[in-house]
Amino acid sequence: MTNTKSENLLLIFTRNPELGKCKTRLAKTVGDESALKIYKFLLDHTVSITKQLDVDKAVYYSVKVRENDIWDETIYTKYQQEGEDLGIRMQHAFEQGFKDGYKNIIIIGSDMYDMSQEDLEEAFSALKNHDAVVGPAEDGGYYLLGMRSLQTKVFTNKIWGTDTVLANTLKDLEDTNVKVLAERNDVDYFSDIKHVDAFQQFLPNYLDKDFQ
Repeated sequence: MTNTKSENLLLIFTRNPELGKCKTRLAKTVGDESALKIYKFLLDHTVSITKQLDVDKAVYYSVKVRENDIWDETIYTKYQQEGEDLGIRMQHAFEQGFKDGYKNIIIIGSDMYDMSQEDLEEAFSALKNHDAVVGPAEDGGYYLLGMRSLQTKVFTNKIWGTDTVLANTLKDLEDTNVKVLAERNDVDYFSDIKHVDAFQQFLPNYLDKDFQ
């Protein structure tokens, strides 16, 4: 990808959808099969909010790059994540993007039912006059991170998957001009979906909707 058609790149980090290996915290309540169905539903949603986005797009697989899946190879360039932890893997993806000549790079996961194409457009627009952009998640992490140059410190000294990630990331960026987007809810636990109509089709009938 040396001849880029855009200055903007969206990185999408995804887990390979395999039974018992995705949405494990959610699976503790709804079971592995329902968790897998929910994750596939979230993947489809991520495709729907990104495929029309007027930027270049790269999907980074957790385990193995797949062909002929939901990620159309005419729209998404495919890579495998590299590194021992999430921070290293994200840093490598950003490094590759800047090496390929992109000026504005944003990374998202693939489990954000609460995110829209408009949110992504707003994030790229923010990078026109901000050094970085962050989308805070309700659980103390973030659902989106973008930057105009590589800020390596945001990828280190984090306990990934905890409620300290957002605060520590914003502290790393305190000397930069950063735009903070609206807070959104990601899907990790049953409590994140139990009252959301779109997910009721995937929930086992025996589950009490007031279950915590």
